[in-house]
Amino acid sequence: MLQLTVNGRAVAIDVEPEMPLLWALRDHLKLSGTKYGCGISVCGSCTVLIDGEPVRSCVLPVSDAVGRNVVTIEGLARDGMHRVQKAWIEHQVPQCGYCQTGMMMAAVALLAKHPQPTDVQIDAAMTNLCRCGTYARVRTAIHALAKQPVGKTAGHV
Repeated sequence: MLQLTVNGRAVAIDVEPEMPLLWALRDHLKLSGTKYGCGISVCGSCTVLIDGEPVRSCVLPVSDAVGRNVVTIEGLARDGMHRVQKAWIEHQVPQCGYCQTGMMMAAVALLAKHPQPTDVQIDAAMTNLCRCGTYARVRTAIHALAKQPVGKTAGHV
């Protein structure tokens, strides 16, 4: 049994330690918001936060998450939506939406480090691939968030 902290709660799962975290989250914990895209850590659809850092869960062994705080898209806000999720809707970022959960997780991590990021910082942090090409909308949403006072936000992040 591996002991994890996922979205603020302790969970125990009986999986092989080398199983990718993505499959532990999706298949064993039924957290399907984290998506499988490429399986080789390129596209970013599987991005989750581990101790506040964006991590590609398709290549990270679940054993590497033991003793660390894992946050998935489902854990961003306890009630309602996280401010990044709201900005994605307001600025009509998603088209097909498949990559967007990973994009949002990367944006949350970026804004935690750089509350008012420059275009260079956004480009460096937002390495997720989007087949629909919503990169300009992603940048617009992030800049809009940078202009808003953070205040008290719900959720784990």
